Amino acid sequence: MDETLKQRLIEAQRNEITEYHVYTRLAASRKDLAVRSVLERIGNEERGHYEFWARHTGEHPGPRRRRVWWYVLLGRIFGVVFSMRLMEKSEERAEANYDDIARHIPDAQRIAREEKQHEETLLGLIDEEHLRYVGSVVLGLNDALVELTGALAGMTLALGKTDLIAPIGLITGLAAAMSMAASEYLSTKADEGGRKTPGKAAVYTGVAYFFTVLLLILPFLLLSQPIVALGLTVLGAMSVIAVFTYYISVARDMPFWRRFTEMAGLSLSVAAVSFGIGYVVRVLFGVDV
Repeated sequence: MDETLKQRLIEAQRNEITEYHVYTRLAASRKDLAVRSVLERIGNEERGHYEFWARHTGEHPGPRRRRVWWYVLLGRIFGVVFSMRLMEKSEERAEANYDDIARHIPDAQRIAREEKQHEETLLGLIDEEHLRYVGSVVLGLNDALVELTGALAGMTLALGKTDLIAPIGLITGLAAAMSMAASEYLSTKADEGGRKTPGKAAVYTGVAYFFTVLLLILPFLLLSQPIVALGLTVLGAMSVIAVFTYYISVARDMPFWRRFTEMAGLSLSVAAVSFGIGYVVRVLFGVDV
C-alpha cells in the first residue's frame, strides 16, 4: 500500500471513530428507547468500519474530540436530526472518497452503501418535538417578522421618535404574540387528528413571536435615530430569517436559498409598503410629534 492511500484510509478511520462517539453520546442522552437503540446500532456500525480500515492500515487513530463535542452539543440543543444531517453532509464527501478507494479495496463499496443507509434508517424512526412543532415556530416567527417589521417601518416615518416608537411597538408586539398563541391553540385543538398538543403549540408560537419582537424592538430602545434603528431592525430580521431557514433547510433537507428569499422578500416588501403608508399618513394628517 502506498503512503498516499494509507493516509486516506487513516483519514477515513478518524471520521468513522469520530462519528461512533457522536452517535454513542447522542444515544446516551435520549430517553426514547427505540431511537437510542437505532443510534447505538449505527454507532456500532461506524465502529465496525473503523476496525475494517484498521486491518488495512495497522493504525488506530483517535477521534476528533472537538467535532464530537460540537455535534453532540448541536444534537442536545437543536435535536438529533439537525446534528445528524450536518454530519451526513460531511459523510457525502467521505462517500466520494470511498468510491475512489474502492478501486484498490473493493469492500469500500460496502462501507459506502452502509453510510448512505444511516440517515434514512434513523430519520424514519425519529419523531422529535423540535420538528413536530416547527410549523408553530414558523407561524410565530413569520408573523412577527412581517407584521412588526412593517409596523415599525410605518411608525418610523409617521412618528419619527424612537422613544415613542419603542413602547408602541413593544405593546403592539406583545399583544400580537398573545393573540397568535391563542389562535394557534384553538387551531391545533380543532385538528383532532394532529400529533401536536394545543398547549405546546401555543407556547412555541408565542415564545417565537415574543423573542422576535424583542430583537426587532431593541434598536429603537438603544438608539435615538429612528432611521438607523429601522435599518438595524431590518438587518436583525434578515438575520433571524437566515438562521431559522438554515435550521429548517438542514433538519428537513430542503433548499436554503429559495425559502430564505421567499421569507426575506415578504418581510422587506411589507416593510417598504408600510414605510410608504407612514409617509402618506404623516402628510395627510399633519403628524408632527
